[in-house]
Amino acid sequence: MVSFMPCCSEGSAERKRLSAALRCLALIWALTLGLALAAAPLQASEVAQLRAERLDDGVYLSANMRLDIPPPVQDALLKGIALIFVAEVEIYRERWYWTDKRVVQASRSMRLAFQPLTRRWRLSLGGTDASGAQADRANLTQQFDTMAEAVSALENIARWRIAEAGDIEAGASHLLDFRFRLDPGQLPRPFQIGIAGQKDWQVAAERRQSLRLAPPRRAAEPAAAPVEPAKP
Repeated sequence: MVSFMPCCSEGSAERKRLSAALRCLALIWALTLGLALAAAPLQASEVAQLRAERLDDGVYLSANMRLDIPPPVQDALLKGIALIFVAEVEIYRERWYWTDKRVVQASRSMRLAFQPLTRRWRLSLGGTDASGAQADRANLTQQFDTMAEAVSALENIARWRIAEAGDIEAGASHLLDFRFRLDPGQLPRPFQIGIAGQKDWQVAAERRQSLRLAPPRRAAEPAAAPVEPAKP
């Protein structure tokens, strides 16, 4: 009598080895995918463009950012909680013989709020100008119909006067530090405790770059009026 048992046993063992190999490959693939996702950079806010220029009446800064507003921050805004964003700039005069000297420091606050009754967004600017005078918020308030429009205005800083024209030495090497962040310290106290340490509430962008400004541009002197010859 011919027995087929050994052949069946060998086939069963082969299937088991194949199944184990497939499980091993699946595990390796899952681990690889998990590591790739963990290493992938999260969407973050950034300063796309930063420029400073010197005019007759002062030094002006313009910035363009791409802000990532996390869902928890959006939810808080939609519930009527006003958020304060802060822009800070420092300019340092580079010195090879000593530590760099800070020659400019300025800050500006931006209050973003949603008004549930009117369904409109309000963006108010505050802070200090180059002379240290408090900015007039009443004259620096904008209203928008959508959150996207309000955030777009928040992302763009145009012609912010950060220094007097003579505060920065012409032709000298400087470093420009710009920082933009959500300030949780301006939230109601109970709310601060609830979000302490949560990464979803960390909205920030910064950029450092070299700066070398030309002398102030001067307006052209008016042409002298023609002198008529005296009549005899």
